[in-house]
Amino acid sequence: MRYFRLMIIADLRRRGLILFEAVSGSRAYGTDLPHSDTDLKGVFVLPEDQFFGLDYVPQVANATNDEVFYELRRFVELLLKNNPTVLELLGTPADCIVYQHPLFAQFRAPDFLSQLCRQSFAEYAVAQIRKAKGLNKKINHPEPPARKAVLDFCYVTVGAGAQPVGPWLARQGHDAAQCGLANVPHLTDLYALFVDETPGQSLGYRGLVRDAETSQDVLLSAVSKGEAPVAYLSFNRNGYSTYCRVFREYWDWVAKRNAERYQNTVQHGKNYDAKNMLHVFRLLQMAGEIAETGQLHVRRPNREFLLQIRRGEFEYEALVAEAEQLVTQVEAAFAASTLPAAPDRDAAEQLLVRVRRAFYEAAAPAGPAVPGAPITD
Repeated sequence: MRYFRLMIIADLRRRGLILFEAVSGSRAYGTDLPHSDTDLKGVFVLPEDQFFGLDYVPQVANATNDEVFYELRRFVELLLKNNPTVLELLGTPADCIVYQHPLFAQFRAPDFLSQLCRQSFAEYAVAQIRKAKGLNKKINHPEPPARKAVLDFCYVTVGAGAQPVGPWLARQGHDAAQCGLANVPHLTDLYALFVDETPGQSLGYRGLVRDAETSQDVLLSAVSKGEAPVAYLSFNRNGYSTYCRVFREYWDWVAKRNAERYQNTVQHGKNYDAKNMLHVFRLLQMAGEIAETGQLHVRRPNREFLLQIRRGEFEYEALVAEAEQLVTQVEAAFAASTLPAAPDRDAAEQLLVRVRRAFYEAAAPAGPAVPGAPITD
């Protein structure tokens, strides 16, 4: 039983468990280039004893995740959610089909297309637009490798204004180690700032932070009653917190980004992920076609336009504006569409049971003759 948790795609082929296998991705869309990878997607059926056992396997993939096969039940579950990746299998161009079991012909895209495609296709595309904007920001506004510290977000009151604490201290001839901070009652992140100018700094102030590079907060000191503050210090805690998040996200992105796609972005000089924007338009156009025609067209008729996007031949702002206009059109198309609110769950379940039962019956070895049983052709 445990073996199937480690099932590989070669096992599916060897044991005749595949219902459908196809080349997917750019080759199916018609946007592939000579160096494009070959992605494979498919559907398989667990052996009957495994299906009824405890170790259900919903999908099997290779190490790079560019070959993914869904178990029949998981496949139907995703179809009911109008998952684009799975729906596209039902619209695979004939030249991309590697293998199709006769039983798989019972799965038809029009039987599953619904208003849910507005969310699964169009809203996913909107998320990709946001992602493109985020990438644009990362490229055009990179974070310096040196991380800012708490004191970079601290300001000292000067008259009716404020100055960064570092320059203020330098102008006053003070050192941060001479300083002490005390809470100002009822005022969040505002502190009374004291300076110890006694010989040997006998007042014992602790400074502004425990460590200038690693501290996450300002440091408070015990201040004797009657001591007068020389100024008031404000710590922009929210600004510091936001900066830390952006800094962390930026350098995580640098560490994990796809080097080839990033170099392509740099080379075309438009500072957006061109492949990402290609998929924005592909998904939105497919969504509009689904709403207006009830049909799923995986192979795209406007290959050259999509490849122009991938080559970075358009300005980023123009592409985003056009994509946002396309979103509005898709929303209107779904509002006027006669598609059902969701796929027919009962019909899908009956189809699932029917196909699984037929597959198992066809795979079952012939049993021994039963005495007295009628003979049939």
